[in-house]
Amino acid sequence: MKTKTYNLVNSVVQEELDAGLLAESYAVEAKDGKAITLPEAFSSEIRLDIIRSAVHASRANRRQPYGHREHKGKRAPQPGMKHSVEWWGKGRGVSRIMRKTGQRTGAQNPHTRGGRRAHGPKVDKDWSQKLNSKARTVARNAAIAASGDSELVSSRGHKFEEGTRFPIIIDDYVESRGGTDEKYEIESIPLLYSTRKFIAMMGALGLADDLARSKQGRTIRAGKGTMRSRKYRTPRSVLLVVAQKDGLDKAARNVPGVDVVTAKDLSAEDLAPGGDPGRLTVWTKDAIGALE
Repeated sequence: MKTKTYNLVNSVVQEELDAGLLAESYAVEAKDGKAITLPEAFSSEIRLDIIRSAVHASRANRRQPYGHREHKGKRAPQPGMKHSVEWWGKGRGVSRIMRKTGQRTGAQNPHTRGGRRAHGPKVDKDWSQKLNSKARTVARNAAIAASGDSELVSSRGHKFEEGTRFPIIIDDYVESRGGTDEKYEIESIPLLYSTRKFIAMMGALGLADDLARSKQGRTIRAGKGTMRSRKYRTPRSVLLVVAQKDGLDKAARNVPGVDVVTAKDLSAEDLAPGGDPGRLTVWTKDAIGALE
C-alpha cells in the first residue's frame, strides 16, 4: 500500500515600522511529496473488540488502589475504630453493641455514629488485567488502520477539510524568509515561535477546524475532579506521532487537545481514546520508518 506525503513550505513575513519589527506571520502551503510504501499495520483488519479490550486493560492497569488499611488494633486502627470501647454484657435488656468506655454512646459498629464502614473498599483489591502481547500488537495495528480511514475519523467527531488525504504524513519542511529558503528536518524545526508554526502547519493540512473544536470545547469537569488537579476537560484533537521528541514535540505539546507520542511507545489507547478507533493522526516520515 502506497501513499503520498506532504511537503510544507512556510512563507515568513515580518513587517518593519519606525518603532521596530512586528511579529512574524506565517502562510504555510502543503504540497504533494514523494510516494512511500506504508507498513503492513495500515492494511490490518479493524478489530473493534480487541481495540476496546486493550484500551480497557490499559486503563485498568493505571487505576490506583483506594481504601483504608487493615485494622491492627490500637497501634494502627482503621477509620471508625479509634475509640476506647466496652461491651456491657448480657442481661441488661440492651443491644449487644460496643459503647464508649463510661458512656452509653455506641461506637465502632457500622450502624453507629462515627463507626466503621461496613464492607468498605480495601487497598489489597487488584484492578489490573492481563493481555497477551500478541493481542496488544493486533489492537495497536487495528487502531493504526482505523486512523487511515476518513469515514471512521469523521464519525469520531473530528473535523477536517474535504480532500484531506489519509493517512496524513509530513516529510519536508522549508521556511522561506526574504527570498531565502531554509530546509529543516520536520522533527527539528526551530523553536522560535514554534507553536504558532505548528498551528499554521495544521491549517495547511486542513485540520484547523479540529484544533478550534478542541479549544472551544474545553469545559469545567463535573464532580470532585475539579478539586483534584483536573479542573478542565478538553476534547481530544490531533495525535502527532514522531520518531523522537525534539522541536516538533515542543511546538505541539501546548496546543489544547494535541498529544505527541513516539512510534516506539505507540499504543491502542493513544490511537483510540476510550476504545473508539479513528483518532485524527498526523505522522512524520521518520515515524513511519520507525514503525516498520
